[in-house]
Amino acid sequence: MKNLIKICLAFLLICLVVSCEEDFVDEDFLDAPAKSSLDESTIFSTVGLARGAVDGILEPIGQTNSYRGRFIPYYGFNTDVEYNYSAGDEGSDADLVYYDAKPSNSRMNTDNNAWALMYQGIERANIVIRGIRTYGSPEPGTEFGQLLGAALTYRAIYYADLMKAWGDVPARFEPITSETLYLPKTSRDTIYKRLISDLGEASTLVAWPNASPATTTVERINKAFVKGFRARLAMVASGFQQYPDGVRRSNDPDLSVQQMYQLALEECRSVINSGTASLEPSFEGFWRRYNEENINAGGESLWEIPFADGRGRVLFSFAVRHRSADQFTGQPRGGTAGPTPTVYYDFDEEDTRRDVTAVPYEWGAAIDGIAQQELVGIDTWYFGKYRYEWMNRYVTSTNDDGVNLIYMRYAEILLTAAEAANELEGPGAAAPYLKEIRQRAFPSDQHSEKVDAYVNALSSKEQMFNAIVEEYKYEFTGEMDRKMDLIRWNLLSEKLDEEKQELSDLNNRTGDYANVPTTLYFKYEEDGYTLDIYGLERGETSNPGPEYSAFTWDQPLDEIINTIYKPGVDPDNRQFWPIWQVFIDASNGQLVNDYGY
Repeated sequence: MKNLIKICLAFLLICLVVSCEEDFVDEDFLDAPAKSSLDESTIFSTVGLARGAVDGILEPIGQTNSYRGRFIPYYGFNTDVEYNYSAGDEGSDADLVYYDAKPSNSRMNTDNNAWALMYQGIERANIVIRGIRTYGSPEPGTEFGQLLGAALTYRAIYYADLMKAWGDVPARFEPITSETLYLPKTSRDTIYKRLISDLGEASTLVAWPNASPATTTVERINKAFVKGFRARLAMVASGFQQYPDGVRRSNDPDLSVQQMYQLALEECRSVINSGTASLEPSFEGFWRRYNEENINAGGESLWEIPFADGRGRVLFSFAVRHRSADQFTGQPRGGTAGPTPTVYYDFDEEDTRRDVTAVPYEWGAAIDGIAQQELVGIDTWYFGKYRYEWMNRYVTSTNDDGVNLIYMRYAEILLTAAEAANELEGPGAAAPYLKEIRQRAFPSDQHSEKVDAYVNALSSKEQMFNAIVEEYKYEFTGEMDRKMDLIRWNLLSEKLDEEKQELSDLNNRTGDYANVPTTLYFKYEEDGYTLDIYGLERGETSNPGPEYSAFTWDQPLDEIINTIYKPGVDPDNRQFWPIWQVFIDASNGQLVNDYGY
């Protein structure tokens, strides 16, 4: 049973150290010493108590204004493949996703927002790290070593997410004192170097997936994830991003492409050679297992943000839309965002990822508890990776579904290895990793053409790089990592403008989209609620027969074209959110916004 963010006395224990209070209780820790007798020497010299404190580092993630209800639903939009439907409405939500966020944004400008709660998690991590180092004797292969490695990794997760959303941020790697209560921003280059070092240490402390009782689920930190996460940060730190003086790579020689790509390649190869993680044989099978909440370690998912059944809004935000309670869910939600309308038609028709990724229907209002799939128009698509109908639980909560958020999966290890190997060793070294991704994507009878011939034809570094950029698109649409990758590739504005042109071509049925049908035909299968659709494929323009009903597939796309980013805004000048005004005002003059905010 998932229980990390049920936190409870885990949260209580850490609060004893930082002098704050909460009212959660977990039976796992009911035998803890009385409150008055608990201090750092007791907590961090006792494995069970230290474990509770480590778990408490993640508790802020589950709070409404933190990851749960603010960071996850809004960060990562809009891209060339992902569109948040709030962008079509003027207001604070639109500002967040179409590159026009303001410090006074009413959705975010609260003192308990994600920024504050991320730093709350960092403070807890700092206390735990100090305590375990002082009292726990952490060594590789020990329980205290595993706990220290987890704490170092959790702190790195918070910092990585702070920097991808805000750029330069204050660096706190020790518990707060009166002298450090107010701090200015620190160069993200400095923070990245510290995180990469910390994760190097953590990778020596934590076990591989399933190598210890502590690493049997993807809700716990394992060596494969730590190494993969370290590789991700190396690629980001050496990539392009907006600095106060413009979009560029870091000037720090320690974060050079040569050094960081080499580190990333070594870490990814270490994970690959370990044999402790692998791609699920079927892309659809992986996403079914995810929605079924299979959290066993050793497969494709490397680490997931763990939400208890009554917390978390991943499906609530991103699932295929359900208009009412029905046979699959008691929570009529989903559909706040989806793939851009071009995505489905950009996939190769034989690619098995397409129909999992992009869904052209929603579940309509239920009659006698049973809903049918209903077409919604070419202007509205949903992320098929998230489906209430694939869950084993029947969700009844008003606001939360409790499904974890996948933070990293093995496919990223392979594509990072391909990207780094291409840069350092050439396309031949990258080819095996790209082929492995595509072998899973295409039926075996297509491998000769779609895998081997396709990849072997990528004879230059530029060709291989462009293919990898496209493969990220096909593999990860709907996982909201695309924005970070486009930024580090210096492709954000370019790809958004390309998407605007492609949307216009689709709108007018010209260019690459000239043969996309304007009418669909549908009927229902024997179960009475599953659509049988004809006309989705390019060139399917004939009427398939009188048993099918016609549906107009020609809705205008102007609103999406005009709100991928706000007209008049340069997305490369708005790669980050501003620090919210409430934190600027409370910083004693230490915090300021850059980038013209």
